[in-house]
Amino acid sequence: MIAYNEGNMTGAQNLIRSWRPSFSIGAARLFGRAFLAPMAGVTDYAMRRIAERHGASATVSEMIAGAGVLRGDSETVRRLRISSVGVEARAPRVIQIAARDAEGVVAAARCAEAAGADWVDLNMGCPCKRVTGGLAGAALMRDLDQAVRLIAAARAAVTIPVTVKMRLGWDDASRNAPELARRAEAEGVALLTVHGRTRQQFYSGRADWAAIAEVVSSVRIPVVANGDCASPADAREMLRVSGADAVMIGRAAQGRPWLVGDIVHYLDTGVVRPPPDMASRLAISREHLDGLLTLMGVDAGLRHARKHLAAYVDHAVQDGLSLDADLRRALVTTADHSTAFHLIERIFTSPVAEAAA
Repeated sequence: MIAYNEGNMTGAQNLIRSWRPSFSIGAARLFGRAFLAPMAGVTDYAMRRIAERHGASATVSEMIAGAGVLRGDSETVRRLRISSVGVEARAPRVIQIAARDAEGVVAAARCAEAAGADWVDLNMGCPCKRVTGGLAGAALMRDLDQAVRLIAAARAAVTIPVTVKMRLGWDDASRNAPELARRAEAEGVALLTVHGRTRQQFYSGRADWAAIAEVVSSVRIPVVANGDCASPADAREMLRVSGADAVMIGRAAQGRPWLVGDIVHYLDTGVVRPPPDMASRLAISREHLDGLLTLMGVDAGLRHARKHLAAYVDHAVQDGLSLDADLRRALVTTADHSTAFHLIERIFTSPVAEAAA
């Protein structure tokens, strides 16, 4: 179990039990209570590295499909990369896998362990029709016996810890997350993450943080709350309402990979860190683009980077940057990586950008 130190809490820290957490998942020691969520096509290796450097407690990879591992397809191999020679991990690095059968789970879990993951996370919450149509992801919440069989297969296949990410249930008539949580704990799962929506909700409405409390009260292992956490204040309230041990940040971190570390810092100290200045955003966006070009190749990397670059710019505008729409349009449509770097430089070093900083 987790040992907490609750001494000397003042100010904003009194609104929640804001202890300095220090707990372990297997051999991985965690400091802080905010994780970067797995998001297909978004949480690439470069983004995870940036979030980690800015203080994320842990980062989780894009989903790795067991079927893709069995086929040996190149996209799956690329996604399995989580570390590189000479780069020391600053926080636990997690690989998430999804599969419909034991063969796929075993193959993916073993590849994750071989790739250097600190633990492997089983996806039982993805609402995407392509995933649930294959009886994986959130579809497993309609067949808890199969879900438990997959957990047992993963646990037997690897020596690193196994965790599970789920939703509240398939729909409002079958909110069975507490039952799956209890059964997962009995199989030796080390940590649970719960997104506060059902599968049928997809991403509509607001995540039900109070419903996550039912899972927290059902188990003794750590629980991470997920869904609609977009600020340090959201994280504080999410922990208060859910009683969870940590929060997981997804869509709000795109274009702001430093946000996860900001939340870690706030929950630990009660102090809100100022947003990065425009010079820092320039360096981060350049690093992200360069990382994608290196990892995926020039053409594919630039195409993949467009959504990230757009998000970096859009958040800068929200924070006061005045921008010519033509510059943004040029950045997200150029097919030349040198031009992309040049446009990033123009956007974040303009006199207006300096004033906004």
